[in-house]
Amino acid sequence: MRFRSLAAVVAGAMLVALAAPAAAASAPAAGLLAEQIARQVLPAGDGWAAEGAGTTGGAAATPENVFYVDDRDELAAAVAGTTPAIVFVRGTIHGNADVSGAPLSCAQFADPAYTLDGFLAAYDPAVWGRVAPSGPLEEARVRSAANQSARVRVNVGSNKTIIGVRGARLNGVFLRLDGSANVIIRNLTHEDSRDCFPVWSPTDGETGNWNAAYDNIWVRNSQHVWIDHNTFTDADNPDSAQPLYFGRPYQVHDGQTDITNGSNFVTVSYNRFTNHDKTMLIGSTNTPGADVGALKVTVHHNEFDGSVQRAPRVRFGQVDVYNNLYRVPVADPFEYSWGVGVQSAIHAENNYFALGAGVSPDAIVFDWGGTVLTEKGTWVRSGRSLPRPANLLAAYNETHDPDIAGDAGWTPTLRAGPVLPAPAAALVVELCAGAKRLPI
Repeated sequence: MRFRSLAAVVAGAMLVALAAPAAAASAPAAGLLAEQIARQVLPAGDGWAAEGAGTTGGAAATPENVFYVDDRDELAAAVAGTTPAIVFVRGTIHGNADVSGAPLSCAQFADPAYTLDGFLAAYDPAVWGRVAPSGPLEEARVRSAANQSARVRVNVGSNKTIIGVRGARLNGVFLRLDGSANVIIRNLTHEDSRDCFPVWSPTDGETGNWNAAYDNIWVRNSQHVWIDHNTFTDADNPDSAQPLYFGRPYQVHDGQTDITNGSNFVTVSYNRFTNHDKTMLIGSTNTPGADVGALKVTVHHNEFDGSVQRAPRVRFGQVDVYNNLYRVPVADPFEYSWGVGVQSAIHAENNYFALGAGVSPDAIVFDWGGTVLTEKGTWVRSGRSLPRPANLLAAYNETHDPDIAGDAGWTPTLRAGPVLPAPAAALVVELCAGAKRLPI
């Protein structure tokens, strides 16, 4: 009975993950089913984005505000403004392309006065020192960055549902929600949102760092957002392949999904985040401001595969992290998964970790100035050993000082369906998470 019950729970969870209304027999099945799925709203109780009136996206769109888009400019036009709209993405849309859709290289975005070789020669810390770049060459880099930003950035307005059909991809597209409300993004592969002209910050860390400007999705000062059944990847341009300049990795990617600047009521569910460095940042800075009292985010049934750090890193927010699958295959360059930041309140429940040989359980948690973390129901498989229950916070506290306390001070109530035991959740995530899982 125990195994039969567990199987029933898993099967039920899979049906919830992939649920879509049946198409009427009298209508064209594919077209009607696609629109029915696109008009789905966030289920009641499904994470923080279900708070209050919930998240409906473009479900109320009238027929003239249902769009099929094939290129960057069509996408940008369809998601602008506040009128409810459903936007179907078809094929691969390239952000690094001109108005005709022809691809643009980094060299084509570059200002005539800019070259990377010239920049590296001018601002080498051994020559320039540890101060921020300034002068004509840095100004040329800024102009070059503005040229690229004008193409890759797509501003998403309120009351929108953006949904992919038949394996749709956004390549080099930076979806920016700034001051938006009631947005749904589903069933898309987001790949390689690369920055051709990253900033050199010589005082970032002990030896300086390169910092990229573009996320796949940036939720900024926005409310009620549901990000569901997407896949995030750097494709054939992984962080690990970037060169070293000034002794630091030339960072051309930022976050895959970042939630900052007072954003609130966000649910991130059934996504795959793959082989990326800075995966998910929740919170802007360590300075109290708009983030205080906001950043209520739920992260459930996602796969973090090869994420180096920030899965997620949290400041200030009440963040519910449950029933996720983490794959950490190697110890280098892995840094951590749960970043406990200033005044953060992470509640981590029933998550499953598959750790490669040499990955220590005490590395999963990292202290970024926070003091508390609730953890329960974690399971870990290390190397080829059998999976077993584990307490990752206790492992961290055994090897680090000061300790992080074990009570974040709140209990999540907004959850759709049962919270599965971690091994069952891992199975559901493996089968259901990511783009191309919805029947559309």
